[in-house]
Amino acid sequence: MKQYYIDLVNLPGAPSFEKHVRTYMRNAIKNVTDDIVEDKLGSIFGVLNRESDGPRVMIAGHMDEVGGMVTGITKEGLVKMINLGGIKGDVYLSQQMIIYTDDLEEIPGVTASKPPHLTRGKKPDAPLKFDELLLDIGADSKEHAEELGVKIGQQVISRNHYTPTKDGEKFISKAWDNRFGCGMALDVLETFKEAALPCSLYAGATVQEEVGLRGAQTAAGLVKPDIFLAVDASPCADSFGGDEVSGKIGEGFLVRFYDPNAIMHRGMKKHIEALAEKHNIKYQYYQSRGGTDAARVQLAHDGVVVATIGMPARYIHSTTSMIHHKDYLAVKQMLVELVKTFDQKTYETIKSNV
Repeated sequence: MKQYYIDLVNLPGAPSFEKHVRTYMRNAIKNVTDDIVEDKLGSIFGVLNRESDGPRVMIAGHMDEVGGMVTGITKEGLVKMINLGGIKGDVYLSQQMIIYTDDLEEIPGVTASKPPHLTRGKKPDAPLKFDELLLDIGADSKEHAEELGVKIGQQVISRNHYTPTKDGEKFISKAWDNRFGCGMALDVLETFKEAALPCSLYAGATVQEEVGLRGAQTAAGLVKPDIFLAVDASPCADSFGGDEVSGKIGEGFLVRFYDPNAIMHRGMKKHIEALAEKHNIKYQYYQSRGGTDAARVQLAHDGVVVATIGMPARYIHSTTSMIHHKDYLAVKQMLVELVKTFDQKTYETIKSNV
């Protein structure tokens, strides 16, 4: 993987705490273009070929990852939290997590878990909610925790950084959902920085996707795209049996033909399938139970032609996840070929095929 993918997943950035990810994105975008736009919530995009007569194309990952927020401290010095994004409490039981101060000072801890010796013979507990977890940072009291730097409202992120698998083909890390999309936006900008484009290209990342696609709405209001491509990690079920529309890592990018909030535009679906076949880009169909920024952007102004180019990933919305190098290549190739085709005539053809 290129270094910026590794750097991005290793940064902390829960919803509304994207500051340090955004700073990294801004500095990386400046290596490609000085034309940068940001909305008032913090979504950021690099722009190429702004004055084009072709359609305005927007490609976006999202900067935020699922995590927690400090809501209190018990008298014993244990830290209370709420979740930011959809996560299960039992997944985070007995896991190392880090409270981050505003300047990225780390306060490490572990979520409290009763060993079996203390629960033997008792009725099993109901599944835990995340806000029932307590984070043990080694503080002896509430006052001690405060002396260590804990404050209400700080972000809490899993300790789980980038690690290649033994075969070198897969990559394990927290935050592939969706620092992968952020890195891919940089990758696409880098690819086209010296190219003649048939469209205006806005590539970057939104904020607060995990808590209601909020940044997508404000960013779409800023950019006013004709075409929007969300690049997002999508949860695959291949290690749990799966089926023909639940995705497999290593089998190509995901054509998300349906999710509860965005049914794929028929013209875009046809165009993507034809391009993938023409250029021998491996793809697979994907039916999702969740959504992406595409769901919000499609409703901007008088409507936007949208699609999600999915990156297959295992175990997202947990403490760690896994992606495959082959799928990275497929996602990138698909995006590059799409951008090359997005002239005004092709856009009108896609748009008319509703």
